Amino acid sequence: MNQPISVGQLYPGSIRASQLKRNDLAVQSKESSFQDVLQTKLVKFSHHAEERLRQRGIEFQPEHIAKIDAAIDKAALKGAKDSLMLINDTALIVNIKNRTVVTAMDEASMKDNLFTKIDSAVIIS
Repeated sequence: MNQPISVGQLYPGSIRASQLKRNDLAVQSKESSFQDVLQTKLVKFSHHAEERLRQRGIEFQPEHIAKIDAAIDKAALKGAKDSLMLINDTALIVNIKNRTVVTAMDEASMKDNLFTKIDSAVIIS
């Protein structure tokens, strides 16, 4: 009963090395889960979409990507799964769950086209 209790310890005694290792692992798993969360929050482009952007000479500035990201967030809140997004003179088909642009079309490619397998449309200004 005469053992002093230091600040930060509930019970008198020493901390075991095995307890420290568990805490280190917990920190590492938190970092990896943060990385996973970060990856799921970014807009991705499928290989097909990258090819179409390159073929059609479509380029996005960082502010356009930010607008697409915000539009994906809005569509997700409404329960959208696959959305047609119109930004400037470009149409994008976006898988909302994966935050992935599946394909892209410029104004010339959009003429006389029918968009299927979408459940929503977002006009980005």
